[in-house]
Amino acid sequence: MQKILLLNYEFPPLGGGAGNATYYLLKEFAGNHNIKIDLVTSSSDRYKEECFSENIRIYFLDIGKRENIHYQSYKDLLSYSWKAFWFARKLIIKAKKEGSPYQKCHAFFGIPCGYIAMKLGLPYIVSLRGSDVPFYNKRFKKLDKWVFKRMSKKIWNRAEAVVANSQGLKDLALKTAQNQSVDIIYNGVDTNEFAPRSTGQKTDKFTVLYVGRLIERKGVQYLLEAFNKLNKKKDAKLVLVGAGNLAKNLKNKYQKDDIQFLGALPHKDLAKVYQQADVFVLPSFNEGMSNTVLEALASGLAVIVTDTGGTKELVKNTDCIVQKKSAESIFRVLELFKKNPDMAAKIGRQNRETALQMNWQKAARQYMDFYKL
Repeated sequence: MQKILLLNYEFPPLGGGAGNATYYLLKEFAGNHNIKIDLVTSSSDRYKEECFSENIRIYFLDIGKRENIHYQSYKDLLSYSWKAFWFARKLIIKAKKEGSPYQKCHAFFGIPCGYIAMKLGLPYIVSLRGSDVPFYNKRFKKLDKWVFKRMSKKIWNRAEAVVANSQGLKDLALKTAQNQSVDIIYNGVDTNEFAPRSTGQKTDKFTVLYVGRLIERKGVQYLLEAFNKLNKKKDAKLVLVGAGNLAKNLKNKYQKDDIQFLGALPHKDLAKVYQQADVFVLPSFNEGMSNTVLEALASGLAVIVTDTGGTKELVKNTDCIVQKKSAESIFRVLELFKKNPDMAAKIGRQNRETALQMNWQKAARQYMDFYKL
C-alpha cells in the first residue's frame, strides 16, 4: 500500500481550482485499498479533522482566515506554511513510530507546498497550478524576479516529478528552468454532474455566463464592456458568479437588470447555473487549466476564451479564442452567437464531446503511476 502525505492550502470551500481538483482526485482515490492519503490543508474557521473515506483523512489547520475564503493573502500563505510544516512533521514522526511511514509527499503548488515538502525530507511530487509558476501572476512580479524564480528551480530540481496541468503552463515553467523535466496531467471534469440542459430548461433571453474570481487577472471588466455593447436592445442577460476585490466597483459601475452578480456560490450549485446559459466566457490574462472551462464544455455550452495557457488547448474552434484585454474581440464572437443560436448550440455539442475525454479517473490513474515510482 502507498501512503501519501498531500499538501494543499486550498480545499473546498477555501480557494479555487486547485482545491476543487484535489477534492475530485480524492473522490477517485476513496475506497482504493492500494493507497492511503492524509491531506493537510487550511480551514476557514477552526482546526478540525475529517474522515473523507476509509483510506483518506483530512486535517484542516486554523490559519486565522476570517475574510474572503476565495482569496489567499500573503498572511494566509505564510500562516499555512508555518503551521503545515510543523503539523506534517508530527504526522511523519508518528507514522514512522507506528511502522507505517509515508512513501511520498504530493504538493499542490510549488510555492509554498513544494517548499514545505522539500524541507520535510520525503520524496515528493509537485503539481504546478498557475500562480506558483514564476511570472504567471503579476501580483508576484517582484517576488518572482528576486525570490521565487530561484526557489522554484531548487524545489523542482529536487522533486521526483513535476507535473503541470497544461502545455501552456509547462512552457511557462520551462522559461524558468529550461532543463527541467515537466509532465502534464490535465484536470478532469465530472460529466455526470455537469451535463447539458434538458429541453425546456432554458430561459428565452440569450444568456452569457462567467464563473470565476472577480479580480483583474480574470479580465472580467472586458467582458462587461463587450456585453454592454452587445445588449443595446436589452434582449440578453449576463450572469457573473464569483467574488473578489473588484466585485464592489464592478457592481457599482455595471449592475442593472440585464447584468446579475450572484456572488460566490457553492460548487454543488453551479451545474444548474451552467444549464441556464448559452455561452460561457473566460477572458483571463493568464490561465493554467481552468476547471470552469471544463465544466462549461461538459455542460454543452459554446465557450469563448482568451489566447492564453491551458484554456486555449481545450477550445477546438479557433473562432472562439479571442485577444486578451479586448472587449471588441469578445463582442464580435458574442454577437455572432447571438445572431446564430444554432451555431452556438452545434459548438456546444462538440464541446461536450471534448469534455467526455477529460475525466478525473484518468487523472487519478496518472497520479497513481507517479506515486508508485
